[in-house]
Amino acid sequence: MPRFAANLTMLFTELPFAERFAAAKAAGFSAVEYLFPYDFDKAMLREQLVRHGLTQVLHNLPAGNWAAGERGIAILRDRVSEFRDGVFRAIDYAKALDCKQLNCLVGIAPGHSDPRDLEEVLIGNLRFAAAALAAENIKLLIEPINTIDIPGFFLHRTDQALRLISEVRSENVFVQYDIYHMQIMEGDLARTMEKHLARIAHIQLADNPGRHEPGTGEINYSFLFRHLDAIGYAGWIGCEYKPRTTTLEGLSWHAIHEFET
Repeated sequence: MPRFAANLTMLFTELPFAERFAAAKAAGFSAVEYLFPYDFDKAMLREQLVRHGLTQVLHNLPAGNWAAGERGIAILRDRVSEFRDGVFRAIDYAKALDCKQLNCLVGIAPGHSDPRDLEEVLIGNLRFAAAALAAENIKLLIEPINTIDIPGFFLHRTDQALRLISEVRSENVFVQYDIYHMQIMEGDLARTMEKHLARIAHIQLADNPGRHEPGTGEINYSFLFRHLDAIGYAGWIGCEYKPRTTTLEGLSWHAIHEFET
């Protein structure tokens, strides 16, 4: 059965962040993910995980000034030192939280930039991050994101991510496949996940349109969950959606389908 992780950036936002761990456990989750841990003390986060018996399955590398609209800096030549410092900061948190996967948000392409230059910088940064994470037994993930929600996001298709991975030439780079983003950009979800299963280390979900919980939009999640079982996907599925009402009311899809967490 699929294994679901609560995304604490998106779920249980009715509560202060530190209280969302207990809420996730009470709702039946055994794992969590969230965008960034860096505003919080590592010891506090670890204490919440241990107290509630939760596994931390994912967080992102530092992604620049999020409040100012930045969505990653891995493609920016003048931010290479900052990116690489962020890799070590992320490793420090991941080791404290026993988190075995880190996602790299590559960033928004600046206007009038040369895509070849951006890709060259990105490949160099991914090689650096992949090696640094491999030394700590942590997987590096890259995530294609739709360009409707984030115009100009440089990495926006599955085949583009796979080509980058081949250019990086590391066994420690994988795809984070977000069903919501890829439904918008390319569709053909089931066949794509099956074809590239060996390079997909983590999956996230939300329905489309609206980025709400499964069952609120056009994606046939009942079929996709059965399909992921059938093709042998063994990773976690992060619930990275915006509840249409409250988090608990929005979890009715989970109870209806009786999937394990």
